[in-house]
Amino acid sequence: MTITDTSPTTTAEEFGERIFDAVLGAQLVQAAYLGDRLGYYRVLAAEPSTPPELAARTGTAERYAREWLEHQAVAGVLTVDDPAAAPAERRFRLPAGHAEVLTDVLSPNHVLPLARFVGGAGLHLDALVGAYRSGGGVSWSQLGADVREGQGAANRPLFLGALPREYLPSIPEIRAVLERGGRVADVGCGYGWSSIGIALAHPGVTVDGYDVDGPSIDVARQNAVEAGVSDRVRFHCADAATAEGRFDLVAAFECVHDMSDPVPVLATMRRIAAPDGVVLVVDERVAETFTAPGDEVEQLMYGWSITCCLPDGLAHPGSVGTGTVMRPDTLRRYARDAGFADIEVLPVDDMFFRFYRLG
Repeated sequence: MTITDTSPTTTAEEFGERIFDAVLGAQLVQAAYLGDRLGYYRVLAAEPSTPPELAARTGTAERYAREWLEHQAVAGVLTVDDPAAAPAERRFRLPAGHAEVLTDVLSPNHVLPLARFVGGAGLHLDALVGAYRSGGGVSWSQLGADVREGQGAANRPLFLGALPREYLPSIPEIRAVLERGGRVADVGCGYGWSSIGIALAHPGVTVDGYDVDGPSIDVARQNAVEAGVSDRVRFHCADAATAEGRFDLVAAFECVHDMSDPVPVLATMRRIAAPDGVVLVVDERVAETFTAPGDEVEQLMYGWSITCCLPDGLAHPGSVGTGTVMRPDTLRRYARDAGFADIEVLPVDDMFFRFYRLG
């Protein structure tokens, strides 16, 4: 992580260069969004293509395919065999390392979904301008499939990989639950990858996932079937307050900051946890206090907040308006209001997420 110089002492020329670089980056994100949606990257990962071949294989117009390919080559994403060849005969290749980032959905380096997320949120800038003026919001359902799918895909590598296989077993109390085949509640489960990842990594465990977003639950159920764990993972389009019985582990993965009123949800998590159960919150690893300038993670989280998480939270009446940047003291206050004595920051080392035990 680095700290970007955003101090007022930066000269006009230096700051102008920074904005110009950002414009180039924004154009690259837009191109990546197109490459994702149109299937260009998946085709190029399988085999090099000329513009006519790429257009034919993806059902798109050749002239657009050619311009996109040339942009990607100029931007250093693709290589081209013979730049001097006739435009229709130039063959473009996707290097293996780039292909992993752009097409390997299980790789920790697969950051293409972030471009899908940013591109999707950008479709709603007019609505966001209105929300900023009125104090209202732009809800998760309004933001639509691009943002929903981008979020799910961005978390998938972690939720199927390090989270259930390294991070959770590193916490002794949770490792004991997983080893004895305990019962887990996944609050705010989204596309269900956290629930599915836990079930895949720990065959004795049963998981109940809860989310109030119907389209997300529909996808989660299909994902569980395809992963072969639908017999041990059940998804409910409902508030976790409807949960029956007690759970050995009650977890909320990267969702508390999105809740318009997190205190009742945390109180529910406390209520449905078994007497010796563990209540876990995993949320953004932002700085403990506000400082400026901030590192790249802090900048990223504020970027999500101003375009998605805060507008979604404020779309609901009576929202506390947390936003993405939920610092430990904020969660501590919510937890105490929900009846917990305190929170404990657990020693899990991840660049983007902080692990809290509530007790």
